[in-house]
Amino acid sequence: MPEVRFHVSPDGQDDWPGTLEKPFATPKAAQDAVRAVTAGMTGDIVVSFTAGVYHLEEGLAFDDTLADSGANGFRVIYQAQGYATAGRQQVVLSAGREITGWSADAVGVWTAPIGDLEPRRLTVDGLPAARASKNELPGIVTKTATGYVTDNAEPQSWPDPSGLEFVYPGVYPWSEARLAVASISGDDSSTTITMAQPAFDNAKSLYDSKWYGDGGDGIWDGLAAPSVLENNVAFLTEPGTFAVDRTEQGKHVLHYRPRPGEEIGKTIVVAPVLETLVSGQGVHDLVLRGFTFADAGWSGPTRTGGYLHYHGNARYEQGEFQKIDLGLDVGYVHVPASPVELPANVRFASVSRVTVEDNHFTRLGAGGLSIEDSTDVEVRANVFDEISGSGIAVHASTRISVEDNLLHHIGTEYRGSSAVLVVESEETTVAHNEIHDVPHNGIVITGGKRAKGTQVIANLVERSMTKLMDGGGIYLSAPQGASFAGGAVVRGNVIRDVLTSYNFGLYADYGAAWITVTGNIVHRADTPIVLNVGPPMENVAFVGNFWDVRPDGYDDPPKTVTVAGNTVLPKETFEEAVQADPAGADILARAGRRDLKR
Repeated sequence: MPEVRFHVSPDGQDDWPGTLEKPFATPKAAQDAVRAVTAGMTGDIVVSFTAGVYHLEEGLAFDDTLADSGANGFRVIYQAQGYATAGRQQVVLSAGREITGWSADAVGVWTAPIGDLEPRRLTVDGLPAARASKNELPGIVTKTATGYVTDNAEPQSWPDPSGLEFVYPGVYPWSEARLAVASISGDDSSTTITMAQPAFDNAKSLYDSKWYGDGGDGIWDGLAAPSVLENNVAFLTEPGTFAVDRTEQGKHVLHYRPRPGEEIGKTIVVAPVLETLVSGQGVHDLVLRGFTFADAGWSGPTRTGGYLHYHGNARYEQGEFQKIDLGLDVGYVHVPASPVELPANVRFASVSRVTVEDNHFTRLGAGGLSIEDSTDVEVRANVFDEISGSGIAVHASTRISVEDNLLHHIGTEYRGSSAVLVVESEETTVAHNEIHDVPHNGIVITGGKRAKGTQVIANLVERSMTKLMDGGGIYLSAPQGASFAGGAVVRGNVIRDVLTSYNFGLYADYGAAWITVTGNIVHRADTPIVLNVGPPMENVAFVGNFWDVRPDGYDDPPKTVTVAGNTVLPKETFEEAVQADPAGADILARAGRRDLKR
C-alpha cells in the first residue's frame, strides 16, 4: 500500500474513519487506527492534527509490543497539519485542565475548588503564574533538631501550614533544596516551625559538609534558615501569583491574584493534571513533529516532603549517604549513594530511530524530554522554555543527536537543572543549540565507564548560572573514554555572561579525563577554565581557545593537562577583537542554531 494518512481534529469523532473529511477527535483513536495497519506497511503512516488544544485524559503512550512502531523500513509520523509548509497549524497536546467555578473575595483574590489537585504550576491565558512567596522567615531564626524557632509570632497566622514549602538556594553552592513544613505553633513571643519528616533529617545528612580552605571552622550550614517561603495564601500580594489551600482533604481551594485586565469568565486558567504527556517504550521508526507539549505537572516534592537536590538532575529520596573527600585543601561533602533522577514529562526508553523535531516544550512541571537506554534518536530544532527542570536529558544511550534546539528559562523550579544533560552515553552529539537564561549549567556531560565519543560543537550559551554557583556554560566530569581518540571533544562553542560568582566558562571537574577543549570563545565569566579540581583532572587539553582572562595556573598546569595556543583578548574590546581574528570570526559565525528553513 502507498503512504497511509489519518487525520485528527477537535471537530472530529472517534467513530469516524479518520479521513480529512471525517477525522478522529482524539490522538488515542488515531493511534488505534495506526496499530491496525503497521504490520503491512509499504509506505509511511502519517497522522496529521488540525489546529487546536487536545486535552489528554491519559498520557499518549507508544509501545512496540502494541504495534506503535514503523515496520518494513517505513516510519509512523505524527505531525501538525501542514507541517513544513506556510499553512502549518498550531497543535497543542495538553496534560492540564481548565479551572472553572471562580469567585472573587473582597480584596480581589479569585478562588476555585479543585478537588484533590495540588498544582505547583499554573498557566493563565498562556502565561505562567508563580507560586505565592515570601522572602525569609520573620524575626531572629534559630535552627533546631526538628525545624526552626523564631522570635516573631507572624507565622502563626499563616493558614494551612502543611502546604508551605521552604526553599534553600545554595544549600550546597550548586544545589537548591525544597522542604515541606509539617506544623506551626507558638505564643505571643515565639513561633516553632516543625518540618516534615523524614525529609528534614535526610536533608541534614545530605547537606553535611566542611570546607577547609575558607577560614574559620569550615562548616557550611545551608539549612540554617530558608531564603524563600512558598505556597501560602498569606503571601498573595503580587498579581499573577497563586497558592493552594489544602486545609480540607480532597477539597482543595486554588487562590489566584489576577493581573490587570484579567476577568473571571474570560481568562483561561489551566492547572497540570497528568505527569506524563508522551512516553515511548521500545518503539522504533517513530517521528513526532510540529506539536506544542504543555501543561504537565510533577508531584514528587509533595509526595516525599521535599526536593533534596544534589547535582544536575540527581536528588535524594532514600538510602544511604556517601562522604566524598575532595582533598585536604578542599573539604568533604555528602552525596546520595543511590541518587534518583528528575523525570521528564515526555520520555523515551529503549527506543531506536526516533525523531523529535520542531516541537515546543513549555509550561512543564518536571523535565522537558528524557531519553534513556536508546539508540539513534534525533532531537532537532525544538524549543524548550518555562520548564521546572531540565530541558533535554540523555542517559546511557548511543548515537543521540541533540542539534539546533533553543532552550531558555528552564530550571524555573529545580534550579540545579541544566538545559542539556548527557549521562554516561556513547557517540552523542550536542551541536548548534542556543541556550540562554538558565539557573545553573548550560550543558552538562557526565562521564563514566560507558561514556565515549561525545561531541559538544558550535553551541551558543548565554546568561548561564543566573541563580546558583560553582558551574559554567559547559560542564564536564569524570572520564569521557579511554583515549583522546575516543574521548569528548568540546569545539567551536561560544559562552557569554556566566553570571553568579565562582563560575567557569568551560568547566572540567571531578576527575574529568580524555577531553579536548579547542576553538571555543569565553567572554565575561569569572574565569574561562579551572585547572586544579578535586579529584584532579587527567588527560585534558585546552588548545586554541579565545578568552578575556588568563586562567590561574596557566603556566603550571597539572602534568597530564595541556594548555597551549590560547588567546587572551582585552575584556573591554573583546567582541571587536575576536571578530577581527579570522579563527574567532569563524567560531562566532558557526555557533548557535542553523536556519533549517522549516
